[in-house]
Amino acid sequence: MTRPTALITGASDGIGLEFAKILAARGYDLVLVARRETLLNDLGASLKANYPIDYWVITADLSQPKAAQAVFQQTQEKNLTVDLLINNAGLLHNGFFTEIDVSAQERMITVNMLALTSLTHLYANDMASRGHGHILNVSSLAAWMPIPNQNVYAATKAYVLAFSQALADELKASNTGISVSALCPGYTATKMMDNPDQGGKLAIAANMMMSPQAVAEIGLQGCLAGRSVIVPGLSNKITTGIVRLFSKTLITKLVGIFYRKNMQ
Repeated sequence: MTRPTALITGASDGIGLEFAKILAARGYDLVLVARRETLLNDLGASLKANYPIDYWVITADLSQPKAAQAVFQQTQEKNLTVDLLINNAGLLHNGFFTEIDVSAQERMITVNMLALTSLTHLYANDMASRGHGHILNVSSLAAWMPIPNQNVYAATKAYVLAFSQALADELKASNTGISVSALCPGYTATKMMDNPDQGGKLAIAANMMMSPQAVAEIGLQGCLAGRSVIVPGLSNKITTGIVRLFSKTLITKLVGIFYRKNMQ
């Protein structure tokens, strides 16, 4: 019996790494995509030693032009059929908009929006030709509200959420057999919470953060069940409910105060 194949971007650490572990345990072959080849090879070898799977490594910097097309082309050349696409790769920058280098913000927009959209388009067409497939786009709780001092990041994640919801409806109405899901995690214990390369560090108590393993597990369950929006964790669900009760002007003001107070 042929094993299903999952392609994961940003697979070298964080939530992407946990996706890879969970899917390997479920018997998926893996296409691991990220910038750091050594980490991907180590991960693939470790998973293959523990599970009867195959894996392929594709090194790619998704902030570069046509990187998504190059990834797709490599899977085509390897005759790989991707049944599950996980657009997990993402960049984050904290701080005042005018003080963050514009090229860094452009790279964030490219990875979080353009590369994700291109990969979705390429693999959705491929999946539609076979009549089945799942696409999981990692958005964020930030998608539900404007966030001062994290404004471009939040805006890119709002795009991912809106794009995924609309595409999920479109593909379902077209009877393509493809489900599209947006995963919206809140604070998660990954390097994104403490990375000097992304500007200021947001001081968040450990008990306010979910583990990347829990986020990945909930995300996969929701995706394979065909849910279009997945918000892991009770507190995150409550947050999305609260922000919809008040005006965006008020929410933006309150969130801005919180972020400037807690940004280190």
